[in-house]
Amino acid sequence: MQNKIDEMLSHMSHSHQQIARVLDAERQTAVRLSQIIHDLPDENPEFDGISGLIENSGQINKSIIAYLGSIADLQEALAETLNHVVKELGSHEEE
Repeated sequence: MQNKIDEMLSHMSHSHQQIARVLDAERQTAVRLSQIIHDLPDENPEFDGISGLIENSGQINKSIIAYLGSIADLQEALAETLNHVVKELGSHEEE
């Protein structure tokens, strides 16, 4: 039984590493977007009028929402796998 638990923990560890790689890539994207935003001029920016400004703001918001959604997905995956581990360890202690 202990070998099954160890194997399951190993698989979960690998999946969490992969999730961390995806989140790191998205983090780097968010960092790059923040650098671009920081480089925008504070005065008299040229965004092709109000419609261009609204469009660019919408794209930035979509990127931020996608990043935060990925973090939420990671938290959900961690909670789910931790739930399985705790249940398995609880049943193992009862035996």
